[in-house]
Amino acid sequence: MASYPIRPIADDELAAFHAVDAQAFNGRPPSPQHLARVLARLEFDRTLAAFDGEAMVGKAGAFSFQMRVPGAMAAVAGVTMVAVLPSHRRRGILTAMMLRQLADIERRGEAVAALFASETGIYARYGYGRASWDLAYDLRRGDGALASWAPSDPGLRLRIADPGSAHAEMGKVYDLAMAERPGLYARSDPWWDRLTHDPDPDSGPGPLTRCVIVEDDAGPRGYALYTAEGRWEDDAFLPNGLLWVQEAITMDPAAAAALWSDLLSRDLIADFRLRMRPVDDPLLDLLADSRLARPRISDGLWVRLVDVGKALAQRRYASPVDVVIGVDDEVCPRNAGRWRLVTGSAGSGPGLPATCERTTASADLMLPVRALGAAYLGGTRLGSLAAAGLVTEVRPGSVAALSTAMSWEPAPWCPMIF
Repeated sequence: MASYPIRPIADDELAAFHAVDAQAFNGRPPSPQHLARVLARLEFDRTLAAFDGEAMVGKAGAFSFQMRVPGAMAAVAGVTMVAVLPSHRRRGILTAMMLRQLADIERRGEAVAALFASETGIYARYGYGRASWDLAYDLRRGDGALASWAPSDPGLRLRIADPGSAHAEMGKVYDLAMAERPGLYARSDPWWDRLTHDPDPDSGPGPLTRCVIVEDDAGPRGYALYTAEGRWEDDAFLPNGLLWVQEAITMDPAAAAALWSDLLSRDLIADFRLRMRPVDDPLLDLLADSRLARPRISDGLWVRLVDVGKALAQRRYASPVDVVIGVDDEVCPRNAGRWRLVTGSAGSGPGLPATCERTTASADLMLPVRALGAAYLGGTRLGSLAAAGLVTEVRPGSVAALSTAMSWEPAPWCPMIF
């Protein structure tokens, strides 16, 4: 088998790095503005590129995140930019890069890796499990009417803001959400820039990103980022616009009702599209008729436990548990074996702390590491995985006990692909 050396890239190889991406994902070469935004976030020492002679044929990268996990903030490797040229598929290049990356993540002391999967069949073989779920909605004009019980607050007001100038205000709301919701990661200015920038001139015309803030005299209580495209039926001159919500976060029910009442009743809009909403989105209960949202579910974050003991000990648990977990991990054999997870007494902060140590005791349940990754953020129940044959219960009741302990409120959510 041919050898494809793998190494981090240098700054003068960034264009070639993105050329692999454009070929693999059928995209366009990046504009100078896009490359500048990438440079602001890129960690060159966390890039990997595979070479066939002098040609770059594969690539992968990772970001150093502080991400919310149940009850705590933790260092998480945000795996991204994974691609192999179509001409070099099925040659072991992806596997070699993923193994190299996992070893690097372990050396950095990060117990968890997370990613968004371009295809669901790729990453389970490397130990990643589906850890969060997203909802998508398509509403038509009039479908967004709120129920009569929707809360209101006369002290609330709406304000149109320039997205690029509102990072601090949106950040206050986002950080409060991050204090509770697993899956959200701390955002620096370059990440806000990525979310709020206008279309690149070289990419042709496109809808502008817009922002509306819900606030009271004490400050912001919610925000939405969206695009709106003006369209008209030519013959009848009827408005046929499209409003696409990119991100919306609120601090309380009244702010949520005020925000959605505004966005879903905009004049001249015929279609409203909402993507990557949390599965426990309050909007469904605020709508007068939730079926009109036409909700559809899809996978969000995929999670991989790189260090099982450390990963399970750094999060909190919803209920007491004392269980021995038999873990199978062919990709990272250091994780394989039996681990005893024991919760302690409640202390400061939400949930129960825990210890997780190797043990020689008999396993109460057995599972592949990807099942633990799927359950890690509290959004995928081990019981459903057991029903699919991915978890084997040895001691009766152990699956239910661990599944309940690993569950979490609110559901995990990450609204922006990294």
